[in-house]
Amino acid sequence: MAKSPEEPPLTMAQIAAVAGVSVATVSKVINQRTDVAPTTRERVERVMAERGYMLNKAARSLRKGNSGQIDFLVGQELNSYYAFEILRGVEEALLPTEVRMVLASTHALREREQQWRQRLSEGAIDGAVLVLADKRSLYLQELTRRGIPFVVVDPFGELGPEDLSVSATNWSGGKLATAYLLSLGHRRIAALMGLPDHPCTQDRIAGYRHALQEAGVPVDPALIHFANFHAEQAYQEMMQILALPEMPTAIFVGSDEQCLGVYRALFERGIAVPGAMSVIGFDNMPYAEWVTPALTTIHQPLLEMGRVATKLLLRLIAGEPVESVRIELATPLIKRASCAPPQGNLISNPASLP
Repeated sequence: MAKSPEEPPLTMAQIAAVAGVSVATVSKVINQRTDVAPTTRERVERVMAERGYMLNKAARSLRKGNSGQIDFLVGQELNSYYAFEILRGVEEALLPTEVRMVLASTHALREREQQWRQRLSEGAIDGAVLVLADKRSLYLQELTRRGIPFVVVDPFGELGPEDLSVSATNWSGGKLATAYLLSLGHRRIAALMGLPDHPCTQDRIAGYRHALQEAGVPVDPALIHFANFHAEQAYQEMMQILALPEMPTAIFVGSDEQCLGVYRALFERGIAVPGAMSVIGFDNMPYAEWVTPALTTIHQPLLEMGRVATKLLLRLIAGEPVESVRIELATPLIKRASCAPPQGNLISNPASLP
């Protein structure tokens, strides 16, 4: 039975479920790819006909390549080096092509949401790169419902089983940072991470814990703190860490921007880096080598994440197969001047000293 006109349009995932094929196969049929078995193509087309599936303008433009435009969608304000680095990667991947990119953000305003939905219905975009999205995202839900391809960079939460994502090896990065501090002789190592419900935070903390346990060092919950990824809240949390009766000799910080707040707190308390406190960050932002002392950090390949995500998206738009739905890029250690072996015994709170 054909669906009623009042019902929302079927998604490719729904068609795939009914036809017993993958979403990629449905995409190939829609895009008139030749590498689909005739019997499979017939089954998919029969399901589409029976369920009243009609290619909307976005799907037609995707097949014909008429739009030549993708959206860059950020689940936060576009006001951080983090987002700009990913954006740079998207731009680099698009340079050899004729595809244009549009920055899109609704800022949770209904009028802007309606305008964005209207653009989708008019076939204004061929696909989208999303940053910090999950299956609850308005963007992701709308793109999925309309069968418009997308790739998520650094997912904020759970995605569908066939949703493509590009992220970093956060667990390995967390372990590497902590293991490096342990190798310098530190045993009381604090962790000041980002949002506790963010998958990257959970993975980095898991890597931190694993490195400590592997070295036989007890995990002290008092040394684990969370903040957002910005300097101000990191400064406040660092002040709480410095108020502990037994202070750490080193700290693993969840982002380079948070390290700016950590540096400020240490400076105000007269605690030298790395003489009295070693600091290691995560991201390797452009300014990391210019702060004093230059920041040792874990390199998160944000630019490459944007570039890889865009290349994957272009393959989806072209109806080409992709090898994996989950891609993680390596996070190497960048050694600079903010870490050193512990010097002396920094276990008492300087504020308590006469």
